[in-house]
Amino acid sequence: MYERKLPIQFECGLHLFMEVMNGKWKINLIWCIYNGIKRPGELHRRMPKASRRLLDTQLKQLTNLGIITKTIFNQRPLKVEYELTALGLTLIPVIEVTAQWGETHRDVLEPLFQS
Repeated sequence: MYERKLPIQFECGLHLFMEVMNGKWKINLIWCIYNGIKRPGELHRRMPKASRRLLDTQLKQLTNLGIITKTIFNQRPLKVEYELTALGLTLIPVIEVTAQWGETHRDVLEPLFQS
C-alpha cells in the first residue's frame, strides 16, 4: 500500500483543491460523469489511454472524497454506476472556466507542447 512521504499541506484552499484533483484522469472522470457517462466500461472507452486499474483507483478516490457516489445494483451480470454528489457538482463551474481558459490561450500554448 502506498504511504505518503510528505504530509499534505492545507495552508490555503488552492492546496486543498489541488490535492482533491491530483490525478491525471480525475477531471475527465468528473466531466464524463456529469455528461451522463456513468458505467465503468463506458468511462474506460472514453479514456482508452488510461488503464482500467488507474481509472478504478481514481474513481475510488473520488468516491472516498465525496465527489461521486458508486451504486452497485444487485443483479447478474453485476451493474455499477457512478453519479456526482452535490459537492461534485460544485466542481463543474471550475472545470468549465478552466476549459475556457485553455481554449482562449490554445494558440499560444498548444505549439509549446508539440516541440
